[in-house]
Amino acid sequence: MQGTKIKVPVRKKARIEIIPLIDVIFFLLATFVLFTLSLNSIRSVDVNLPVASPPNPNPPKDESVTIQVSGDGAIFWNRELIDMGEVPARIAHYKTQTDDPRVLIAGDEKARFGVTVAVLDEVRKAGIVKFSVETRPRATGK
Repeated sequence: MQGTKIKVPVRKKARIEIIPLIDVIFFLLATFVLFTLSLNSIRSVDVNLPVASPPNPNPPKDESVTIQVSGDGAIFWNRELIDMGEVPARIAHYKTQTDDPRVLIAGDEKARFGVTVAVLDEVRKAGIVKFSVETRPRATGK
């Protein structure tokens, strides 16, 4: 038996074509050169930037009022203990004395919801629209 020879085709090696690569590089170079030359013709717009001013040495006085309701129904007007009957008169007087009346309604840990709503109603009856209800409890009278 005579041996048969099997011919295995020779694989061609992969090679990088350098000519197309040089063409691409020159194209990119020409593009960037033309782009940078066209930058000279771009017009700019003058912008007046804002200038920081020094802080006001006399900041406006905070004239807001804090009304706090405690668990036993006591009401504090800026840390001063008052009666529920005094609340409407004090609110009306405060509104006439202040240009921009603001009220913060707060409560301690055991404040009753009904008393707090009654105070809120008095503030709204007086026509004060800038009021806040503090959502975290405070120590009584603080």
